[in-house]
Amino acid sequence: MKEKREIYRFLHVTPRRIFEQLDQYVIGQRHAKEVLAIAAYNHLKRIEYLKFGGETTIRKSNILLIGPSGCGKTYLARTLARVLDVPFAYNDATAFTEAGYYGEDVEVAIGRLLYATNQNVDAAENGIVFIDEIDKIARRSGGARTGAGARDIGGEGVQQALLKILEGEKIFVPMNVTAHWNKYDYVEVDIANILFICAGSFSDLDDASETKAIGFFNGDGAQHEITTEDLVQYGFLPELLGRLPVRVKLDALNADDLVTILTQPREAMIPEYQRLCALDQIQLEFTHEALLEIAGAALKQKLGARALRAIMEKVMHPILFLGPERAGERIIVEAGDVLRAVAV
Repeated sequence: MKEKREIYRFLHVTPRRIFEQLDQYVIGQRHAKEVLAIAAYNHLKRIEYLKFGGETTIRKSNILLIGPSGCGKTYLARTLARVLDVPFAYNDATAFTEAGYYGEDVEVAIGRLLYATNQNVDAAENGIVFIDEIDKIARRSGGARTGAGARDIGGEGVQQALLKILEGEKIFVPMNVTAHWNKYDYVEVDIANILFICAGSFSDLDDASETKAIGFFNGDGAQHEITTEDLVQYGFLPELLGRLPVRVKLDALNADDLVTILTQPREAMIPEYQRLCALDQIQLEFTHEALLEIAGAALKQKLGARALRAIMEKVMHPILFLGPERAGERIIVEAGDVLRAVAV
């Protein structure tokens, strides 16, 4: 009876609760957070089901995130790992090569997860591996549509190599990710329960389409579904897409989203800088117009939320430089201050 109760120990971690915790950190992207919450919950149930003798009838649901740069793909994946309290490893797909070429073998992705657990194999076997820039390993034929040109070791060969880890079982993983070519330094890891989250911007997806009726937006501004056929035409192997059944499209962030990111989440930047200034006994405030100018500057860079930190550092530079000498002051950052900072 005790074992039976233990199987259901995750029942208090419902998809809704996972979503609510993600919502405390990630602004917008409601649909993406709901889909990730469901996938994560099913992942936990699958692990427990197998742990207590269940047959392998519940297949793993690896995830593909599609969205423009700076919309929160990596942050969403990192936050999900934090919410689930499982190890997380970030990888850049452009560094991978097929076996025999200079670069990283795909097994290094698992090696990084093992490193994140301090070589704890049991912990690594239930972690999350994030593979960014997955769109950069699409097959290209001549580059007529996208300009990417033909390539071998960065395209289909890497996709073939990824197949064995996206839905594999036990593989030998390098223990030293800085010298992964040393195949004598390895450990066996069961990767059946590792959740893979792949992500890419797919910025030229419309250009790779014959119909021009797919991708993120059509001519009428409406959003359209990205199908398996679209991704195959873009340059992905059907076998690889079959191992990424959960596909989530993230929206580009607008100015209001960026202002909210600056002010409201648990890790928001404005409260962070306010705490930093409070240590120098400075009361720091931002007008709403100033926040809109910061958001507008980020949008101009077309980097989404990723641009906010660099802009904030420019805005805060004169304040932080003289901070210790302005103890007791109340400093209000206005739109003009932001305009002067970003113009430099």
